Amino acid sequence: MVKLDQEIEEKVNGLTLHVVETKKYKTNTLVLKMKAPLTKEDVTKRALLPYVLQSATKQHPTSTELRSYLDELYGASLSVDLGKKGEYHIITIRLEIANEVYLSDQTPLLDKGLTLLSEILLHPALENGAFIPSVIEKEKRSLKQRIQSVFDDKMRYASLRLVEEMCKNEPYALHANGQMEDVDQISAPSLYEYYQRSIKEDEIDLYIVGDVQVQEIKNSVEKLFSLESRVPKNIEKNTISIDKENEVIEEQDVKQGKLNIGYRTNITYHDSEYYALQVFNGIFGGFSHSKLFINVREKASLAYYAASRVESHKGLLMVMSGVDAKNYDQAVTIIKEQMTAMKNGDFTDKELEQTKAVLRNQLLETIDTSRGLIEVLYNDVLAEVKQPIEDWLTKIEEVTKEQIIEAGAKIELDTIYFLKGKEEA
Repeated sequence: MVKLDQEIEEKVNGLTLHVVETKKYKTNTLVLKMKAPLTKEDVTKRALLPYVLQSATKQHPTSTELRSYLDELYGASLSVDLGKKGEYHIITIRLEIANEVYLSDQTPLLDKGLTLLSEILLHPALENGAFIPSVIEKEKRSLKQRIQSVFDDKMRYASLRLVEEMCKNEPYALHANGQMEDVDQISAPSLYEYYQRSIKEDEIDLYIVGDVQVQEIKNSVEKLFSLESRVPKNIEKNTISIDKENEVIEEQDVKQGKLNIGYRTNITYHDSEYYALQVFNGIFGGFSHSKLFINVREKASLAYYAASRVESHKGLLMVMSGVDAKNYDQAVTIIKEQMTAMKNGDFTDKELEQTKAVLRNQLLETIDTSRGLIEVLYNDVLAEVKQPIEDWLTKIEEVTKEQIIEAGAKIELDTIYFLKGKEEA
């Protein structure tokens, strides 16, 4: 049995503090997560916000000053990113800082790191009571580039388009980086107004992983983060009924076609069948020993790549493959055959055991880094469950063939999306 470090969780001043005391790392990792429902009105402002926050604070009012202060903290690293988990839009602010326990010079680095994180969140650099216009303009240009980069990368573009078609009238259709046409309308005052609302309403979780003392951390957080208490906005779960499968074919100047297929699993991280779904996907298309890889890519030589993944909080299973237009029909047929085989329990005990072993190793590898561990723990917040990682490992191990077939019975094909080259048409 794997013995894992325990997470201690406490409510402190309007946020939830999660501490994992461990001697495994030479650094301390501080991660702040802000969660709000995905909405068309706010998605683009929200995509811009973390980049503006990390560029300067009241104490370090320019990007250069902030970066040189990070250097002073023994080369601490600061980064932000955005994610979409189910119908939620998540802002992440990360600070990784050396642990003073391992340094000859006992600078109170952890306390300085927490202070800096609280400044980034609560005391941004302002001008005339709003964000600094020049910072906003610079970050808007960068945001446009991030949005554009998805269109330039056809694998990512095809995944995005599948989701847009499949989830047309659902918030999940929105891209985490927002919408190009809304970027120009954002001003320093309008973003500052949105920021103030986020600080009041977002569900905020602070994770600290490292060789630390819980009580010390709690005292620091109480002192540095004074937020109003809040009731997080939760999203109603909708069940989508599928009348018939949807086929979308798009032509662009691409060398190699992209065939992406979306299924509704009707199972999310919250559900007891989730573990069976993970094993189902592993045998179906998650790994290099999976049916898609072997039958579509290896045996039939139809695809340059063929794999599948599960979106755990929205309950989708997506197939991604690279296929020439002339092989489109045959590729769709073989992918559908593999899905039917899975639903019928047409897989061996060896495939089942191999998949469980790979899932187990994948999870252990993920939680071997502090960042990975935090991402795994945060699933509990998103799904509103308490699921210790040991249980996750045990439950994967206990999945039976019957449970996989039962999970498979819930999976429905929703949308087939194909991006093909013009000359192939």
